[in-house]
Parts: sequence; structure tokens; C-alpha cells
Amino acid sequence: MLQKNDIAPDFTLFATPDQKITLSEFKGQNVILAFYPADWSPVCSDQMALYNETLKYFKKYDAEIFGISVDSKWCHLAFSQSRNLHFPLLADFESKGETARKYGVYNEEEGECNRALFVINKEGIIEWSYLSPMAINPGADGILEALETLKTQ
Repeated sequence: MLQKNDIAPDFTLFATPDQKITLSEFKGQNVILAFYPADWSPVCSDQMALYNETLKYFKKYDAEIFGISVDSKWCHLAFSQSRNLHFPLLADFESKGETARKYGVYNEEEGECNRALFVINKEGIIEWSYLSPMAINPGADGILEALETLKTQ
């Protein structure tokens, strides 16, 4: 798993059925990557709902958040609409888990992303990372503390 001071690997993933997002396009902003195992699972649903409620705090730190799993863009669309999410869910679908592997958070045994968080600074450097137990929602406190640290640097 990538750690503090590692360069965040660039990627391009589908955010909607006809729109892709490239990480490097967000240079100049803080970025939060929330890798999670699967749309529709109870813990992932709670975790993404929490981040949806926390968006205004992330924005105060000039941060964009992206959820990433190996689910397809169509699965993400249905999940996002059902939960009324206001941030992009990125499909690490083809090649399956390629981006998760770059960050060292792909679970080969389960064939899905581990539950992991990264805070990336405006220069594209990882400032904080956290690997959560799969069955536990990691919450937003660690993210907010990392963003606060960035603000004071």
C-alpha cells in the first residue's frame, strides 16, 4: 500500500457511462480517494453515505473525493442514484482492479478493492493513507485531520 510522500499514480476511470475522470486533471486541488469493496454492501453504503454528508467539510479544504471500486460504471450509476450521492464513483472495472493494484490495495483473494483511504495534496503527493478492516467503516475523522494538517503547512 502506498504511503505518505509517495507520488499518487495517475489513472483515468469512468465516472459515468460516458464520462471519464483523470486524477492529474485535479492537480492544484486536494484529492481524497476512497477505495471500497462493493456497491450495495451494507458497510460500503454507510461509508459512501457518510462521505456524501461530509462533502461540505471536504470542500472547505479545497478537496474533491472519489469513491473507487471494481464495480462497473452502470452499477455505480444505479448505486449513486439510489443513495443520492453527490460525488463521483469511479469504475476500476477494466482492467479489473488496475488502479487499486497501483495503490497496493487490490484484494486478489476476493477480487475487489480493500477498504483504503488516501489524501493527496495539490502537487499529487500522498499525504495520508489508511487501510481499514474490511467490515469497518473508517469514517471521515482521519481524512479531515489530514486535510487540516495540509491547511496548516
